[in-house]
Amino acid sequence: MSEPKLTLTIAGNDASGGAGIAADLKTFAEYGTYGIAALTVIATMDPQNSWSHNVTPIDAQIVKDQLTTAFAGPAISAAKTGMLPNPEVTRVIADMLKEHPETPLIVDPVMVCKGESDVLNPENVTALKEYLVPLASIITPNLFEAGQLSELGLLHSLDDMKEAAQIIYDKGAKLVVIKGGKALEGEDAVDLVFDGESFTLLSARKIPSANSHGAGCTFAAAITAGLAKGLDPVEAIRKAKHFVTEAMQAGFAFNEYVGPVFHSGYRLNRQSEI
Repeated sequence: MSEPKLTLTIAGNDASGGAGIAADLKTFAEYGTYGIAALTVIATMDPQNSWSHNVTPIDAQIVKDQLTTAFAGPAISAAKTGMLPNPEVTRVIADMLKEHPETPLIVDPVMVCKGESDVLNPENVTALKEYLVPLASIITPNLFEAGQLSELGLLHSLDDMKEAAQIIYDKGAKLVVIKGGKALEGEDAVDLVFDGESFTLLSARKIPSANSHGAGCTFAAAITAGLAKGLDPVEAIRKAKHFVTEAMQAGFAFNEYVGPVFHSGYRLNRQSEI
């Protein structure tokens, strides 16, 4: 048996297990890769206060120490970032990743907690654009995040998505995936892929379910694992969309406030490995 590919997530911990490193590591396992995690924040939710979020940052030096440990083993085949608390942590991560340019980087520019509307740290949006976007092999913003990164504000249409994708690409990302999700009109959830030359649309029928917590993290993690296993970027993105769709269909209610996707959905539904 050959040794597994190593995949690294640099992200937060969601204590409910639906998003963040929990989602990433479950996805890595479903893809058959060896997952490694460097923790950036701890997110807890208060069931006595309508599931309000509290985000506790991890000290930048501790994040750096975790990454030093992660890169001390065999070569990491692909890495991803998720929720990052502040510019200091973002810069530490960027500096470390610059030392490993051979490792493809998927940037999931998480800016808000699920169900919240306020940007976690507006200063970190600037830090993301300055430090991480230029390092991104693939970046996976949703409509809100793409609007922030492109400085276009709210995106309402496919034309808006294309304009934002061009701007984000011009900031240094090698490939941009803007997730339309359920926000755009129509029966399908449409994602836009831009490689600097052409646009590709990926569509799947919208799933009428509230159990979508962790879908964005899972999507980026699936792309990461796909790249680690040798898929070309667009094929990795296509496969990730199928994986997330199955995970959403298998989602369940964790409690009255949140319902996560179930990461084994693809394998259990299709009776096959990803």
